[in-house]
Amino acid sequence: MHLIFRTLLLLLTSRRRPPLSIWSAGSVRMRVLLTDIDIAMHMNNGMYFSVFDLGRFDLMVRSGVWQMMRRRGWSPVAAGETISFRKSLTLGRRYTIETRILGLDERAIYFEQRTVVDDEIYARAVIATRLVSASGPVSNEEIIATFGAPPEDLVLPEWIHQWRIDNALPSTRRPAPHAW
Repeated sequence: MHLIFRTLLLLLTSRRRPPLSIWSAGSVRMRVLLTDIDIAMHMNNGMYFSVFDLGRFDLMVRSGVWQMMRRRGWSPVAAGETISFRKSLTLGRRYTIETRILGLDERAIYFEQRTVVDDEIYARAVIATRLVSASGPVSNEEIIATFGAPPEDLVLPEWIHQWRIDNALPSTRRPAPHAW
């Protein structure tokens, strides 16, 4: 919750920005704050995932999906994440968070997110998300019926299928004992 004030501000300001389709790419301008950096004086690696949350919220609000989800009692949750870093974001640096949906499969909706400075990628992440309700995961049929069908050319890259399999933990209905 360390980004609660930024999140609330973003939720308010996103409503005033031009609308987008959930299947479009969104962009949010940000600046590295003192609370974002670590002892090495650059953005903390964990902070990237926190600011990427803001990018996904912006896309959901601007597309109207956030309001639809809230009405139905759906909540987004991260199911898996991977990130690669190229350059450091330092204190005071302006950057944008670029967000788009890569595609979906029977298990998740996959977002690609980037931090970009002067049209150059500094970091890139892929986040597997799910929508859940009080009764469990929301099906793709419900998602598509609510948000609309994805564009026909939206094809999930093959490597993501393997990444999902290789990084999956057991279902919550199965044991996952801890043993090194």
